[in-house]
Amino acid sequence: MSIFKEYSTYDALGLAELVQKGEVTPLELLEAAIAKANELNPSLNAIIHTFYDKSRQAAGDLAVGPFTGVPFLLKDLNICFAGEPTTNGSRGLNKPCDHDSELTLRYKAAGLNIFGKTNTPEYGLIITTEPKAHGPTHNPHCQGYSSGGSSGGSAAAVAAGIVPIAHASDGGGSIRFPAAWCGAFGMKPSRGRTPMGPEKIEDWSGAVADHAITRSVRDSAALLDCTAGSELAGACNISRPITSFLEAAQREPRHLKIALSKKPLVPTEIDPEVLTGLEKTARELETEGHIIEEAEPEINTNTFWKAYFIVVAAHTAAVEAEIKRVHGKEAAKLLEPQTRNLAMIGRSFSAGELVTALNEWQAIQLSTANLMQRYDVMMCPTVPTPAVKHGVLPVSGFDEWLLGVSSYVNIGKLSFALGIVDKLALPVLGKMAFTILGNITGQPAMSMPLHFSSKGLPIGIQFYGRMGDEETLFSLANTLEPSCPVSALVNKK
Repeated sequence: MSIFKEYSTYDALGLAELVQKGEVTPLELLEAAIAKANELNPSLNAIIHTFYDKSRQAAGDLAVGPFTGVPFLLKDLNICFAGEPTTNGSRGLNKPCDHDSELTLRYKAAGLNIFGKTNTPEYGLIITTEPKAHGPTHNPHCQGYSSGGSSGGSAAAVAAGIVPIAHASDGGGSIRFPAAWCGAFGMKPSRGRTPMGPEKIEDWSGAVADHAITRSVRDSAALLDCTAGSELAGACNISRPITSFLEAAQREPRHLKIALSKKPLVPTEIDPEVLTGLEKTARELETEGHIIEEAEPEINTNTFWKAYFIVVAAHTAAVEAEIKRVHGKEAAKLLEPQTRNLAMIGRSFSAGELVTALNEWQAIQLSTANLMQRYDVMMCPTVPTPAVKHGVLPVSGFDEWLLGVSSYVNIGKLSFALGIVDKLALPVLGKMAFTILGNITGQPAMSMPLHFSSKGLPIGIQFYGRMGDEETLFSLANTLEPSCPVSALVNKK
């Protein structure tokens, strides 16, 4: 069978249209994706598990939908594909799932052909994809540089052209962050917009949202049309748009009032090239008739990151306990030192302290909602810097040893007083200084790859919408997409 050589120049809807016209078959698209994976993945390490034979069989009996025949990858975190393992980036887990997650079922109903799973840090707890279980994923733009996390494998696979679209999830920036560093489009939908069950109805107290990383805006919108909607026992039920997200992504936005935010909510330095890109985009939007004003939500930055950290630590403690119960103590012992340490800290907080942190989340939600009453959109950097080299964000060997020791000594909250949390967590959280807000508030946010650094690394610009208003973001993205340096690579016809 000849390989469809133009495969990587099309977005997902473009490939599906070729299938509908009979110009290519789903099997030909799958073989093109497999060929790309075999060519590029040895140097990228974006895909850590494949089931080619199963997807070849599926190619002849795919559901009829907007994406029929399009090859697709699942992130290897908290989502099940029957008969295949979900390791969550951990060395101790490799048990095959006995069912499909609700989101997997909706992907299949859209006609997507799932053939593998992408790399992720252990339990998505760090924003670089360098797990001990599977090794680091490399940035497609520069070998040896991070692809971001926790959807770093999906972002690298999309940006490299292995697939035009891949599943991703976001609990602190994990869709937007790797999309920015790899040069792809990433939309984190509103809280409750897409399903997470039946494994969990919500995760990290509502901070986590599932969607995708894509090479075109319209693919992201069309996929959200396929997956949005409530699920059995779902915590939220958000109204769908009157028309569709795809239609929103194909129309011009009205003139918007946009808040320009340059203030990181976690202590960190912003790369001057990132600020230059942000200001350039703001000027371009002004020339198109949008009103740009510098404005910030009123948030206490001293308590902001600690409230987030406490909630995530508490959930990590629960995850460790579940691993011991379901998979055994040996599996728990194989957790990385950072994960064990975070779980230890999480166990040290009282129920009252957890509720206090969640109350702080509500105050942040209210403050941000007050800002968004005055503005249609807020724009800011996605990440304070372009991608960094591998080994920069994971802790050093000595610090890893310290984490391991402290997890057994069980110093808990004393980690704050000793400065261990500040020393080891802030370098990571600082990179998330502009993305965590959307996970606490639940509002939609997107990253667009609008600039490159002087070293040739992508720089993403982030846009927040009002809660439940992905439509405005997709419409704005439609006008910005032609300015994306990578947009010319995607054939959308």
